[in-house]
Amino acid sequence: MEISYELLTLLFAVALVAGFIDSIAGGGGLLTVPALLAVGIPPANALATNKLQSCGGSFSASLYFVRRRMVDLHDIKLSIALAFIGSLFGSFLILNINAEYLRILLPVLTISVGLYFLFCPKIGEQDRKRRLSESQFAILAAMVIGFYDGFFGPGAGSFYALAYVTLAGFNLTKATAHTKVLNFTSNLAGLVFFIFSGKVFWIIGLIMLVGQFIGARLGAKMVISKGKKLIRPMLIIVSSVMSIKLIWENFF
Repeated sequence: MEISYELLTLLFAVALVAGFIDSIAGGGGLLTVPALLAVGIPPANALATNKLQSCGGSFSASLYFVRRRMVDLHDIKLSIALAFIGSLFGSFLILNINAEYLRILLPVLTISVGLYFLFCPKIGEQDRKRRLSESQFAILAAMVIGFYDGFFGPGAGSFYALAYVTLAGFNLTKATAHTKVLNFTSNLAGLVFFIFSGKVFWIIGLIMLVGQFIGARLGAKMVISKGKKLIRPMLIIVSSVMSIKLIWENFF
């Protein structure tokens, strides 16, 4: 597909902003998928190319958090493995099952995430007692959300963060750091599937990946410096915007 330098520059800028938002609260796909569709990329190729560019942002944020010792990869190796497997299975299943019912259900889920953080202001301020062990969390949260990310995708970052806060007892900053690692894992699994299906537009995806990488690095620094003062309102805003967008698409 031929595309002008002006549109490539615009897509780079969109990816940069999306990477910044995504590294803090998730929901970057709200910007990048519509942008890819708007320049004339077919839906299946847009979703595949979006997986490529989103890997740049989630990898950048993950690398930053790991280097700052906010995430110990050894401690969450089972969650990483099961998120990858879940996403692979979800990506395979999306070709064989109609996902429209998820599109209808998703606004309810994203509204619930936003309301939870809005009306529970003390949640995520500090670490709390774990409700699930790491192995239980890997099976019941990481694999399930990984499957959802491969199967459908929107809001996966918010769901990972909510799971870490409520089930693993993490504070919001720590939850966000771990979220990006699992988000990268499930993005990578989905990308592997899309590569074999031949749907990725590589030039566009790689240019946007660079934008995502830069934006996510800036966002990750903000997570550490601003913490819950930034993450909580961003989660509420992103969940609300995502819900409104999905309700509009479904019913209007």
